Amino acid sequence: MPEEKPFPYPVGKLPLKDLSRLLGRYTREDPSVIVAPGIGKDATVISFGDKYLVAKTDPITFATDQIGWYGVNINANDIAAMGGTPRWFLATLLLPEGKTGLKEVEEIFAQISGACEELGIILCGGHTEITYGLGRPILVGQMLGEVEKGKLVSPDKIREGDEIILTKGIAIEGTALIAREWKPLRDRFEEGDIRQYRNLLRSPGISVVREARIASEVAAVHAMHDPTEGGLATGLRELADAAGVGMLVEMDQIPVLPETALLCEELKLQPLGLLASGAMLIAVDRKDSEKVVRALEKAGISASPGIVVGTAFKLDYEIHVVPSTTVAENGVDMEIERFEQALQVKPDVIATACPYCLTMLGDGLKAKGVEESIKIFDIAELLEKSLDEGSG
Repeated sequence: MPEEKPFPYPVGKLPLKDLSRLLGRYTREDPSVIVAPGIGKDATVISFGDKYLVAKTDPITFATDQIGWYGVNINANDIAAMGGTPRWFLATLLLPEGKTGLKEVEEIFAQISGACEELGIILCGGHTEITYGLGRPILVGQMLGEVEKGKLVSPDKIREGDEIILTKGIAIEGTALIAREWKPLRDRFEEGDIRQYRNLLRSPGISVVREARIASEVAAVHAMHDPTEGGLATGLRELADAAGVGMLVEMDQIPVLPETALLCEELKLQPLGLLASGAMLIAVDRKDSEKVVRALEKAGISASPGIVVGTAFKLDYEIHVVPSTTVAENGVDMEIERFEQALQVKPDVIATACPYCLTMLGDGLKAKGVEESIKIFDIAELLEKSLDEGSG
């Protein structure tokens, strides 16, 4: 076979497969590192005295308007996703030559200071320079936080059957960012609409520190994840990869903000792929889901029972997106209709690779009362069975 030619990556995160391989090859284990680098892990965690130190770094490369405010909040979110409290912030500011004076620098410093004050964080260090070759400012934030050892939240704690709650909806950051940064939008939308889109940055806002704290106070949270670049779709995939589970996601249960829906329809964008900071994915035991939702709603954070968007199941890394309804257009339950279609070929065994289909066909099997004559398997079960028989 001819050697595959390398190609440049597109703008955005590295492909998860490549990043996972690089992390596996170039990082080393250390007993003091409690949470090592990995896909879907929002921050690293280091044993540090009687508490854990939680550390995170994230750049702000898309936004120029309110870049300092973005930098603090985006990094604080990832500390909160580990169950931690963000405490200390450092910023590296790289500023374009020929465009930067004291006024521009002080404006960014004021944004950082204001965001830190809102969240009770101390700006404790960093670096600022005028950098050759830049067209716009870039801020690289480093956030340090702490968490009690018994309260650490890590995505590898997700269990089969957990429910995934999505707070607020999508896509707060992406909608606000387009409205603030993309000038041609003025030719397509009224000024009042654009102001409304821009204001999403502050209301409901991109910080998820408060909802992370509330969820952790009322339930044993198994995992949290802040979906950012790549949107909710990537966020769910990262969470599944980190936990080694699959997820069944009900598409109709995903709350898309009206502003996001209008903007995406006009610009032909996919809401699930739009920058989604401001939303938080929270994995909890099914019995705790309603309790978490009620606590969030009481605090004014939208998370109704309809925002439970997915369920974790034991199948590595697969994400299945399905409609919420299980009633076909003719009024017949879909599980019965699908099972009756399978019955037309008079099977002894039915196999599927889709966990949703497995559940649906199983319900149809029971409804028709033929559990004794027909068996339903996951394809992986059949494969394992055939291998066992072959080795015998």
